[in-house]
Amino acid sequence: MKIYHWWTVVTVERVPQAIELDIVHEIKSQRLLMGTFLLRLLLTFNATSLLVVIYQVKEPFLFLQFGDGIRYGLSVALIMVPILFTSLGILLSRTLGRDAIEAGSIASIEHASNVFLPSYLGYFFVALSIPDIRTLLFVYAVLFAFTFMSQALYFNPLFLLFGYRFYNMVTSEGTSIFVISRQDFRTPASVEVRPVRRINGYTFMESK
Repeated sequence: MKIYHWWTVVTVERVPQAIELDIVHEIKSQRLLMGTFLLRLLLTFNATSLLVVIYQVKEPFLFLQFGDGIRYGLSVALIMVPILFTSLGILLSRTLGRDAIEAGSIASIEHASNVFLPSYLGYFFVALSIPDIRTLLFVYAVLFAFTFMSQALYFNPLFLLFGYRFYNMVTSEGTSIFVISRQDFRTPASVEVRPVRRINGYTFMESK
C-alpha cells in the first residue's frame, strides 16, 4: 500500500486482517473500560450527592445573595440535580456490554433494599451533624472514595423513582451477583432478565 505525500511516496506493508481485528477489539475493550469507569463515577456521585443537598438545606453555603425564602426553595430544588444525573446514568448504562440472566440460572434471591437502606439513611444523620463547610468537604471526599470502592455505589434510592428494585442473587454455579431491575421477582424460578448491562463482573442492570 502506498501513501502519497507532496514530498515523497511511502510504501507501507498492509496490516493482516487478523491483526486489524485484534486492534479493533482492543480499542472497543478500552472504550468499554473507560465507559464503565465514568459510569461508576457518576453512580457514586448520584449515591452520595444527597449528603450535600441536605447540608445545604441545613446550613446554606450557596445562593447567599437571595433572601431566606428563595434560598430555601433553591436549596430544596437542588434535589433535582441527583435525580437528573441518575436519569443520565440509566441512559449511559445502555452503552455497556449486553448480557442476559437466563431462566433457571438463579438458585436463590433476596431483596437488597432492606440491607442498603439503613446505611443510606445514615447519610442524613451525618449531614445534620456536620458543623461547617470544610468538614463537609472532608467527609464527602472520604465518603465518595469508600463508596466508589464498594458495592454501595450501585444502591441509589433515587433508582426507586424510576421503578428499579435491588436484588442479591446466587447463580446455580454459586456465584453471588447484584442485580438492578424493574421486575418484581419473588422466587428464583421467576428470574429471567434480558438484556442486562454488565457494570462489572458481579453487578448487572436491566436496560433496554
